[in-house]
Amino acid sequence: MRVNSLQDLFIPSMEDIQLKMSDKKSIHWFRQDLRINDNPSLESASKNNSLIPIYILDDVNPGEFMMGAASKWWLYHSLNKLNESLKGKLLVYKGNPSEVFKELTAKHDISYISWNRCYEPWRIKRDKDLKKELENEGIKVESFCGSLLWEPWNISKDDGTPYRVFTPFYKKGCLNYEEPRLPTKGYELSNIYSDFIESDGIDSLNLIPKVDWYAGFEDEWNPGEQGAEDSLDRFLDNGLLNYKEGRNFPSQLFVSRLSPHLHYGEISPNEVWYRAKTKETINGIEKSLAHFHSELGWREFSYYLLYHFPDLPKVNFQKKFDIFPWKKNKDLLELWQKGQTGYPIVDAGMRELWQTGYMHNRLRMVVGSFLVKNLLIDWREGEKWFWDCLVDADLASNSASWQWVAGSGADAAPYFRIFNPITQGLKFDSEGVYTKKYIPELSKMPSKYLFSPWEAPMEVLESAGVELGKDYPEPIVDLKISREFALEAFATTKKEISE
Repeated sequence: MRVNSLQDLFIPSMEDIQLKMSDKKSIHWFRQDLRINDNPSLESASKNNSLIPIYILDDVNPGEFMMGAASKWWLYHSLNKLNESLKGKLLVYKGNPSEVFKELTAKHDISYISWNRCYEPWRIKRDKDLKKELENEGIKVESFCGSLLWEPWNISKDDGTPYRVFTPFYKKGCLNYEEPRLPTKGYELSNIYSDFIESDGIDSLNLIPKVDWYAGFEDEWNPGEQGAEDSLDRFLDNGLLNYKEGRNFPSQLFVSRLSPHLHYGEISPNEVWYRAKTKETINGIEKSLAHFHSELGWREFSYYLLYHFPDLPKVNFQKKFDIFPWKKNKDLLELWQKGQTGYPIVDAGMRELWQTGYMHNRLRMVVGSFLVKNLLIDWREGEKWFWDCLVDADLASNSASWQWVAGSGADAAPYFRIFNPITQGLKFDSEGVYTKKYIPELSKMPSKYLFSPWEAPMEVLESAGVELGKDYPEPIVDLKISREFALEAFATTKKEISE
């Protein structure tokens, strides 16, 4: 460029302005939205400037809510799948996001940062503080709704207070509010900035343990966006029509198994909602479709409760349970964790959890009821175990569900509703297909005695190759007596409150 005057030295040319603009970069921060499609924040960040996609494993702010071992396994594989979709251009970091962003903004001309909102209390605080820090640096920051159908602050009772019961929350609050946004179609990410590689890669996060206890996970799951789409396709084609009734039978694949995919945001709830809705013309599907949509509503309700009552994971929602006389029995707790209670349907559920990182929803209610009502062990112990063992460990759903089972939560089951593991097994696994899969030592036991092997005549036990106390444990508690103890404990609590 020829300089005609001294002033020209201080006036940028159009070429200089365009070059400067092209140097500006946008960051999309992946969190619980590990997908390309229907990702509001990613779409926004990719519209202008060069896009830098990043993931940060925050091991500073979660405190006691650091992700469990099973969750880390899923995250490792999900991040690798996401990185493949991004053609290897995902930058991965570990540490406090505030420090990570300080380094990135110091090295690069970042003009825009976006993320999809999370709703855990520690994440809300972190994100608010971080947004303020970045905006003080002159960086535009935006957040989007990419994980829920309805924002928790948009749904309230007529008096402005939050709902505490599911049915009015869902039917009066959600369904009378605006329709969930339509999912966006896929789009090409052609402007990913790739002139530098500053992260250490996914392996540096040390998500996979050295002990190969997760071997069964590989055969059970396919983490990632494509795996989520495949699960949804399978469910819509083969599960949805019989969902309302079939969802109760653990040996039959009528459930969606989308919970881990939704937790990590490999698929949006909006896509699930509307894809399911496309099946509404099928004859006889109305009740199952409505029930499936309501289960998505339960997920929304869990997040809603966590947002409005942030102490939900630790504090009884119903205060009367603060004086409930829970028992501390480490030995019984460990037997429950290991699936050695002597009640086959309970043990099958606990072993499924350990072997696959998952448990059928019917069994979650059964094993939960057994822990808090037959063993009288605090629901928080169950919550803690599930947090470490579930691939779909979700702070909102885990805490809300455990409180529901315990009777201490919102819209909780009546405390006297105590799931009988014998009748539950006979009703929902009558042929023993599910139970025998996870308890092979009882594979030859006839159905009549499968769920109460201690009642089987000696010749039946011998024929099945079972010696109680050796091949399979004796019951660790008596159902009738433990039920009476539970009701007495609850009655005492009510008496103390009334006094």
